[in-house]
Amino acid sequence: MMNPLVEILAKSSRNGGTTLIEHLRHVASVAERIAYALGLDAKLARLGAYLHDIGKAHPDFQRKLYKRAFDDPGIPFRHEYASLLFLPILSREHWGPITDMIVAHHRSVKKGKKEQGFLDMVNMEGADEVFNRHASPWAEWSPYALEILKALGISTRQINLDEAKEAFEFVLEHCTKKGPGWSQWKGLLVGADHFASALIGETERYSSALFKIPDFTFFHNRLSALYPLSQIDASDPRPHTLVSAPTGAGKTDFLMRRCKGRVFYTLPFQASINAMFKRFTDGRSFPHDTDIRLLHASSRLIGDTKNEYEERALQPLVGSAVKVLTPHQLAALICGTRGFETIAIDMAGTDVILDEIHSYSRVAQSMVLEIIKVLLKLGCRVHVGTATMPTALHKETLKLLGGESEVFQLRLTAQQLESFDRHIIHRHPDEQSAFEILNQALKRGDKILVVSNRVDVAQRRFTELRNQHSDIPMMLLHSRFRRGDRAGLEERLTSEFERHPGPCIVVATQVVEVSLDISFDVMITDCAPIDSLIQRFGRINRRRTPETLVERTLKPIHVIAPPQDGRDCLPYQKEILKISFEQLPDGDILHERDVQSMIDAVYPMVDLEPIDTHLVWQDGEFLLTELCHYPSSVLMETLNIESASCICFSDREEYEAGKYEDRVRLEIPIPQRAARYKKFTHFGHSEYGTEPLIVPDESYDPPPPKGGGLGLRLAEIETFI
Repeated sequence: MMNPLVEILAKSSRNGGTTLIEHLRHVASVAERIAYALGLDAKLARLGAYLHDIGKAHPDFQRKLYKRAFDDPGIPFRHEYASLLFLPILSREHWGPITDMIVAHHRSVKKGKKEQGFLDMVNMEGADEVFNRHASPWAEWSPYALEILKALGISTRQINLDEAKEAFEFVLEHCTKKGPGWSQWKGLLVGADHFASALIGETERYSSALFKIPDFTFFHNRLSALYPLSQIDASDPRPHTLVSAPTGAGKTDFLMRRCKGRVFYTLPFQASINAMFKRFTDGRSFPHDTDIRLLHASSRLIGDTKNEYEERALQPLVGSAVKVLTPHQLAALICGTRGFETIAIDMAGTDVILDEIHSYSRVAQSMVLEIIKVLLKLGCRVHVGTATMPTALHKETLKLLGGESEVFQLRLTAQQLESFDRHIIHRHPDEQSAFEILNQALKRGDKILVVSNRVDVAQRRFTELRNQHSDIPMMLLHSRFRRGDRAGLEERLTSEFERHPGPCIVVATQVVEVSLDISFDVMITDCAPIDSLIQRFGRINRRRTPETLVERTLKPIHVIAPPQDGRDCLPYQKEILKISFEQLPDGDILHERDVQSMIDAVYPMVDLEPIDTHLVWQDGEFLLTELCHYPSSVLMETLNIESASCICFSDREEYEAGKYEDRVRLEIPIPQRAARYKKFTHFGHSEYGTEPLIVPDESYDPPPPKGGGLGLRLAEIETFI
């Protein structure tokens, strides 16, 4: 006779072979901790977690896990719907929240994936047919499920088929009556399930630290005249913050001093959030046992390569003390896509730092402002930091946060701003004129940063400079490297090129603009929008020391005029580039006190893209039916410009056989438009992972020592198809 405590599995052997009773225990322990954090009934959370997957005891599900030959009948088997048939062992008053936890933890109850949502299936197949599909053979398998629940400490009894049918009918009526809203219980269960599934046997170890408030002592103790914001009292009682200050003024520390709870720290670019994560995990910013996580497409590749698998798997899960991410990772909140309820419960009541929110497209800026509205509904304290926000956007953000009575506003005085004058700007009519300064700068031993607006231009310049200066240390950094290679390049940039003395050249794209902690001597850059230029300039003469303040050290920046052809101005608008270029001094100091007026001249008004049709929140009301989510979002696809990916032909076997981290390491981000290559390339695309396009090896030049360091050349793909 079967021993259900040992032989009934929740996961196949390929996915760890976890027994069902183990998995239910793991999920329950996390669900209970989340409930405590949210102020919900922890006992109820535990009961829902115990029941959520008990339907996996069904013989059809077990046959699939054990890889025995089995053909589905007409109606697909959904284990969560079978789990709901065990509601009769619980008090009737608990059926509602328990149903919310179980019924939609994989599928939206209607318009779900593959039309397998609970209401979809009932409407398509009929209630009796769906019930019979998930109950039968009830007498054979329900005793095994009850034995597992009894071992978990639940008072059980035999459930007859009529009682199971009554529970099914309750669930049907409960789901049918749902109106607009979202469910904390669903978010709790999904968050707990993902946590336990990712960490398996280490669930208890890591869940013990969930939802702990970090220790901000380090930031409160950092006082220095070099960083004006460090000397300003951050204890203002108003909940929200709006700080405008130049790079190097101590903005990050000040924003952290404004926090009282768990922190979500958002930044615009992958390189900048990698740098911030490394800063927070440097062993000084927080105690060593603080749960600090990083979240973006290749976040599992960042940090100590000796980290255990579990520590990397932890990154996207609920309950961190500090999480560093991009606002795009929060877009599900406003779009109602899968998992938005879990993001909502994770962020409720936390401190959210939105750093450099101006550094986005019109659509992305609209997204960030809509996210702020939802964060306020969730009781978050919102702290906005910027170096280059237009006054019009500043006023809009202030109004959104509740005005002066709710927002602590802070700007540096004109006298304080004078100490941040550190650049002399030179305008050049063309590229040739700008690069004429290179030889002299190299003779001085300068570190030179060349910033291009487009990857193909950066690759061309890197090739030309490497041919001209083969004896000078040099590297290229942009977004079209294998994610694993790019992580290595970013590490090399900060540990080798930035720290070591002597001349060097780094050619890069916009990936160096925000929060990358490097300080070079000379910049040659394409003209960009004025706010982006100010951010780029922050990579030159960045370090503030008592000596530099006394000596008023100034470093040169050479800006190339925008192209005459609007197509060559991409990804920016020609008119914005033209106005930005005109605002710059020529052969003179860029005075920090003038930056705000320059920005306002380029952006006199807030120019947002209407995105109302994509939102599930409007005018403070939630529009989506409770227990439902959208399978995808046009807005999120539009925002995720680099969401497509490719892999090299020679990496295909390793990619398809690898785990998640192995696959991410091999992926190369590419623009969505490059997806059109799928129909032409001889290699097609992989059906695994993100279904990346497979490109010829000749189109990818890896970093040294294996290659010359150009990365992916999209033009090369076309020559091989």
